[in-house]
Amino acid sequence: MPDYHDDLRLAQVLADAADSATMERFKALDLKVETKPDMTPVSEADKAAEELIRSSLQRARPRDAVLGEEFGSEGSGPRRWVIDPIDGTKNYVRGVPVWATLIALMERGEGGDRPVVGMVSAPALGRRWWAAEGLGAYTGRNLSSASRISVSKVNTLSDASFGYASLGGWEERGKLNGFLDLTRACWRTRGYGDFWPYMMVAEGAIDLCAEPELSLWDMAANAVIVQEAGGRFTGLDGKPGPHSGDAAASNGLLHDELLKHLQ
Repeated sequence: MPDYHDDLRLAQVLADAADSATMERFKALDLKVETKPDMTPVSEADKAAEELIRSSLQRARPRDAVLGEEFGSEGSGPRRWVIDPIDGTKNYVRGVPVWATLIALMERGEGGDRPVVGMVSAPALGRRWWAAEGLGAYTGRNLSSASRISVSKVNTLSDASFGYASLGGWEERGKLNGFLDLTRACWRTRGYGDFWPYMMVAEGAIDLCAEPELSLWDMAANAVIVQEAGGRFTGLDGKPGPHSGDAAASNGLLHDELLKHLQ
């Protein structure tokens, strides 16, 4: 099995640099925010964080490809870093502390590209999570000061806590009735949104979550962290991994029921 320790250490360095850039401008009164063609916001901090990560990767991993939300794809080859400089930009620009930098390394194999390293850093929350294939999932300040995390053992929906982002996307895709049926079947539901419910699934704080429309950079880091914590991460179509354009994550015990409601 490949050793991803060096890649994890690099991901920590990249996250440190991004955290400095994003926290410096968080809640800044003169923060510059633009609207992208897809009508989503992008701030100067999004761009600055991705530029920092890309320049660091160019020095440390010049042969690796890079895909980022703000500046697209660069390079080719069997290894690709996938970056979301600020997952939760709408929160960021409004001063809500629930946002994070997502960094993943994907490797090409027989079944296609798969995420093998994931780093999620949420500096305004003072939290960080990471994982690498075969090494488990962790949370902590850094690699040397960390606790291993694992998913819950809840095995019935009536005892389960379900995290989601919003209702609008489910309605747009004609899946609102199934979504509402799922919320009624669960013990508790909360609209945490973005990266956070996936991390809570990974550490066993909630039991399942799902989103109806996502990009690869929204999912790659989350996927490997959930999986290494012992959970399942698929598309709503049930296909493993972050390639379906939507996502369902769970402790594994409830995954089939989750998909049944949302498919």
